[in-house]
Amino acid sequence: MPKSLVNPSDKAGFPPGAIVHVGEVPQHETRITVVDISTGNVAESQLDSLHELAQYKDTDSITWVIVEGLKDANLVAELEPVFGIHPLVIEDILNTHQRAKFEEHEHYVFIVMKGLLSDKRRFRVRTEQVSLLLLDKFVFTFKEKQDDLLQPILQRIKTGKGRFHSLGPDYLVYTVLDIIIDNLFLLVDTLDEQTNALEDKLLTSKATQKTLHAIQGLKRELIHVRRNISPMREVLAGMMRSDSTLISDKTGIYLRDALDHTIRIVESIESYRDILSSLLEIYVSTISNKMNEIMKVLTVFASIFIPLTFLTGIYGMNFEYMPELHWKWAYPALWMLFVTIPVALMFYFKKKKWL
Repeated sequence: MPKSLVNPSDKAGFPPGAIVHVGEVPQHETRITVVDISTGNVAESQLDSLHELAQYKDTDSITWVIVEGLKDANLVAELEPVFGIHPLVIEDILNTHQRAKFEEHEHYVFIVMKGLLSDKRRFRVRTEQVSLLLLDKFVFTFKEKQDDLLQPILQRIKTGKGRFHSLGPDYLVYTVLDIIIDNLFLLVDTLDEQTNALEDKLLTSKATQKTLHAIQGLKRELIHVRRNISPMREVLAGMMRSDSTLISDKTGIYLRDALDHTIRIVESIESYRDILSSLLEIYVSTISNKMNEIMKVLTVFASIFIPLTFLTGIYGMNFEYMPELHWKWAYPALWMLFVTIPVALMFYFKKKKWL
């Protein structure tokens, strides 16, 4: 059985609960970091296997297990014999194409969230799935790769700035959710800068084909962002409504604040989607106005040269008996007519404000 698949469709035919990683495989190996939080003491260590966590089961401390990198699917599968985690939950942890969700089980809570980051120069969103398991004295965090997402929380724990031990493991879960949501505000700021830049280009008549591609690209990324962020409201609302004893009322206050922030972000995304639709309409109108200006100029020139072409066409006919052919002043008179007609039309167009 392969240990890693790229797309969810590649998993067709596998049995339910198959221990297979689905998603992009990072180059680095899986790293397990354990942060043991007790009153007045914090200990951090690295483990090679989840079986080694058995030593923390009989302590009164809160144990935070951070698993970075899901390349080793068998290592994640150790959750079942050690902590009694259902195989379908382990399957969801390894499948990095999950939708954000919240599930209650008999002795643990399972949460899936999406961390989104964007480059400030180009709005290209990078997505990372963060899976959380909340147990009585354990919190598991599973991430696709090794990065600095959780460093602010680790720093607060080490410096004693926070109420992680007094408020329990559910507060630690909240802090992870909160830092994911805070990064979404940075993404919204980047989206605002990109949208304003496109709007300035359109309003200063500097719109080009490249501008159209930028608008379409931004809309495509926005759809991707909205698809990942919208379910987060359901996750936080579900946690607030939960009857699980693992989520206390004290933490519920913080979860309500996180829900408010998520709603603000979703509303911002919706408003930017409307703005981009308006920018697309402005672009089409700008191109249409430019085309109208070009057609107006061409119409003016056509109106001037059509009568001249008509006159030259008449006097270009080779008939032997034609009036004015042998008239001495016929040629100068015709040139006077050629000059008079355009001048008269120019005055007329200016009077009508067509020029």
